[in-house]
Amino acid sequence: MDDITALILDDHAAFRRGFARLDDARNPEQMRAVWEPLALHLEIHAEAEERILYPHLLRRGGEDAEAESLDAIRDHNKIRDAIDESRRHDIGSDEWWSAVWEARRENTEHLGEEEDEGLPDFRKHASIELRAELGAQWLAFYREHPAGKGLMFRDKDPERYVEAYTE
Repeated sequence: MDDITALILDDHAAFRRGFARLDDARNPEQMRAVWEPLALHLEIHAEAEERILYPHLLRRGGEDAEAESLDAIRDHNKIRDAIDESRRHDIGSDEWWSAVWEARRENTEHLGEEEDEGLPDFRKHASIELRAELGAQWLAFYREHPAGKGLMFRDKDPERYVEAYTE
């Protein structure tokens, strides 16, 4: 079975490819064809991490797990906010590009932090069996929510989130 951290890294690679494809989009139709699925994937991914990975990181991570989780939730909120902002503007407009680039910057920062801090921390402290079990949950989450069906993409209060999983 797949390790959750490997599945998360697969998503991260897809995000990087998606933003690179957006660099090559030359008209609003191409931009829409790349951005809309990418934005949706970013939102689904954040929700999956918040439901599956971060609760376990908070329970089983090292001494930095709380700070890593707080930072991740804040990052997810910033990415969601930039995606929401992009939807307020015509695709290809300066305002739209500004929002998309904000999402990209926040996502790039988040991926680096997660790959250098949160995921190594989790791999160090979680058993192979747990990582495989969570990998199965990750795959089931995506299967159960095709195209985000049934999910509500809303910002979360980072402190309340961490508190809920550390009590």
